[in-house]
Amino acid sequence: MRSATLFGYQLALDAGVVLREQRLKSRLGMLVKLVDDRGEGWGEIAPLPQFSVETPELAQMQAAKWLERWCAGEQPPDSPLPSVAFGISCALAELEGQLPAEGCWQSATLCSGDPDALFERLQNQSAPLAKMKVGLYEAVRDGMQVNLLLEALPDLTLRLDANRSWTLEKALQFARYISNELRGRIAFIEEPCRTVAESMAFARQTGIAIAWDESLRDDATLLSAQQGVRAVVIKPTLTGSIQKVQQQVAAAQRLGLTPVISSALESSLGLTQLARLAQQLTPGTVPGLDTLSLMQKQLLRHWPGSTLPLSGKEELQCLWQQ
Repeated sequence: MRSATLFGYQLALDAGVVLREQRLKSRLGMLVKLVDDRGEGWGEIAPLPQFSVETPELAQMQAAKWLERWCAGEQPPDSPLPSVAFGISCALAELEGQLPAEGCWQSATLCSGDPDALFERLQNQSAPLAKMKVGLYEAVRDGMQVNLLLEALPDLTLRLDANRSWTLEKALQFARYISNELRGRIAFIEEPCRTVAESMAFARQTGIAIAWDESLRDDATLLSAQQGVRAVVIKPTLTGSIQKVQQQVAAAQRLGLTPVISSALESSLGLTQLARLAQQLTPGTVPGLDTLSLMQKQLLRHWPGSTLPLSGKEELQCLWQQ
């Protein structure tokens, strides 16, 4: 006998969360719960504003249709909507015991909040790895900040994310403020320029490695060995089912690229599943999952070491049930 429930949630975010120049005050999403004779499995369906192709309303409608067929005993194909496909595949994987219990709980430290607290946190790490958003302010300012941080912490490695913010001219302006001897400690910069061609030119001219993120979702043929491209950042909520994520990870590894599992502002439940997936698919590569620090609460499951309060089922809204 199968049953399923679709819950809605809303979590308050810190005031500083900006996605493509839009300030996000709260994170809206859904949790799916599947139950059969083997037990239960949970997954998270949370389209990301400004990035997901699907709206929350469409995701809810498609999820309910899939769940109705599953409850009737069918094994429906994956939803064409990435967030729905991923969330349901996580619930199925838990139900079938296909996700490891342990996760990769280490994550690249997100550069946000109080600068002094961030500096102290990085200083106390043996091999500090941090992720910094760039492109929100002037390129010169970003370049100076990156250079200063790398100078101040000689063991630090930085991952940068520009979200296609710059023209090639602006990106080169950014690079001019980073000393040549420090550029090697930039692991990569995600999507520095507005076009693929400009990003490739940036890598050639500066020697700073780049990573594909949005562009790979737009054009799968970019998953190839290219000069200056070091990594692919895979956000499963924006990619699709676990199987599709597995295929992308395997393809990247065959090409000598580093696949990095990364969050799309999921709740603590979704983040713990991403950590387990990263442990399974990309052991030895630190994922980019340090986004819980942007939230004011956890949801249903604790992230190890987090002191944020935990919201329970009583704070969820039942959207569909059968």
